[in-house]
Amino acid sequence: MNVGALLSVKGHDVVTTLPHRTVAEAAELLALKGIGAVVVCGADGGVAGIISERDIVRAISNGGASALADPVSRHMTAKVVTTVPASSLEQLMEMMTKHRFRHVPVVEGGRLTGLVSIGDVVKWHVEEIETEHRAMREYIAHT
Repeated sequence: MNVGALLSVKGHDVVTTLPHRTVAEAAELLALKGIGAVVVCGADGGVAGIISERDIVRAISNGGASALADPVSRHMTAKVVTTVPASSLEQLMEMMTKHRFRHVPVVEGGRLTGLVSIGDVVKWHVEEIETEHRAMREYIAHT
C-alpha cells in the first residue's frame, strides 16, 4: 500500500493554521480537534511548517506562559519533511522511525493533500499483520 491509498481510506482533511496565529490558538485547535499537530500553511497554500504538542511544550518550557502569545512561526518546525502519495507505507514508516516524526504532510504538485500520523501507519501495519495471520490460519486449516 502507498500513502495515496491510505489517504483515500482515511481522507484528505488536514487541520491547518497560519504563521501569524498565536501558539495559544494552535494549542486550542489541537485540543478542540483531538490531534497532535497542525500544519502551518503560507499564503500560497504550501507547507510553511508544522507545530506539534512537543513544539508547544518546548516553547512554554523555554519562554514560560508568555510564549503562548508568540506567533506560531516562532516555534514551529520550519524544515518539514514531507512525503508524496506514491511513497510506500514501508518507506514512510522507516522515515518516521528514523527521524522520530509523528506527523508527515503529504504534498503533491507543491500543494498539501493530506497528513499521515504515526497512528495511521501503525493501524495499517497491525491490519496487515492480522490479514497475514488469518491467511496463514486458513491455509493451515485447509492443508
